[in-house]
Amino acid sequence: MASAEVAVTGLGLVTAGGIGVEATWRTLCAGVSTARHDPVLAGLAVDVSCAVPGFDGDAVLGRRLSRRMDRTAQMTVTAAREALADAALDPGAWDPTRVGVIIGSGGPSMESLTEAIARLTADRAGAISPAALPRSLPNNPATEVALDLGAQGTNFAPAAGCASGATALGVARDLVRAGTLDVVFAGGADTMCNRLTAAAFAQLGALSTRPGDPEQACRPFDADRDGFVLGEGIGVLVLERLEHARARRARVRALLSGYGSANDAHHVTAPHPDGRGARLATRAALADAGWSPGDVDHVNAHGTGTVLNDAAEARFLAATFERCPPVTAVKSVLGHSGGAGGAIEAAVTVLTLEHGSIPPTANHHRTDTDMDLDVVAKAPRRPTRLNTAISTSVAFGGQNAVLAFRAAISGAPA
Repeated sequence: MASAEVAVTGLGLVTAGGIGVEATWRTLCAGVSTARHDPVLAGLAVDVSCAVPGFDGDAVLGRRLSRRMDRTAQMTVTAAREALADAALDPGAWDPTRVGVIIGSGGPSMESLTEAIARLTADRAGAISPAALPRSLPNNPATEVALDLGAQGTNFAPAAGCASGATALGVARDLVRAGTLDVVFAGGADTMCNRLTAAAFAQLGALSTRPGDPEQACRPFDADRDGFVLGEGIGVLVLERLEHARARRARVRALLSGYGSANDAHHVTAPHPDGRGARLATRAALADAGWSPGDVDHVNAHGTGTVLNDAAEARFLAATFERCPPVTAVKSVLGHSGGAGGAIEAAVTVLTLEHGSIPPTANHHRTDTDMDLDVVAKAPRRPTRLNTAISTSVAFGGQNAVLAFRAAISGAPA
């Protein structure tokens, strides 16, 4: 099994929990939602979001570099730099043609598009920035990371809705395992904290309508759940061939052991009621890893807090596991960051295995009586066995992606 596994040697995070891996982990362990009233969304039906606090692209990247990027790309380069440093990789020492960048995104940059559309509708087409088009493309964050790192290998942006980040990691894993690349910076990048996205999701009835108490809004798997909270963020993981990691005596943070994907083939927005596609994706990930359901110690769930999604996820977990392992849902703290969610949650799964501790689900007071789940709530939990975990992602269009991770020996070379 070990020869088919891929090493995770670096992590980079920019989330509503903070800028950097450690800040995000501390916030998650505190178990309190980061949701706040967002002035950007003022006047809309729902004006609550989980935005990244205090991010200043000019200060982090310098004005000259940051001015050509929108906020999502700025945060992506920041996360990629953290992952690079964490992996102790030296761009001057690698073969750039063997280093890839695969950053998933749920869609184009709304920031750049809405600004351009506003100027166009105001009959100011000549005021549209020449950078508006390249900045709005879904592959722009991956492009900017490659430019920043000098990575010349495979570079693209998988688009699988809210499963984009997890899909990017799965595809990157396959490229590394096949020997096509030695190293891939893989993950997801998205921001949902804009007026167009907020208005559209409100019309779909997907957002929590507890604006009077934002911190209590998102309640995954709770009997009183009523929707999710918009979020933003970036998750970048460095995936590396084990042989390559061993050769440079890299620290391995975890092993990506399996990946599975499947489609519900059911509805454009609603999940299959029994989570058919997610169950198929989980089976595929477990088979890929060479595990049985009983081998899984923890589930980092998609867990949006919507009525339909949580119910479908609970059903597929009950159908997959004779006894469901402890479950957490980090969107309760960080919000729903669209295509970045699966990558952020993958990084959190790695941290969970490293620390031997499962961060709690915020606002979980009473598990829905129709759900046979062991939801970690109130405080972090340290199970007696925590060596393996899966991270699940579900998206509009019936997209499902599941990643299976195994713990590595902390602080030891591969």
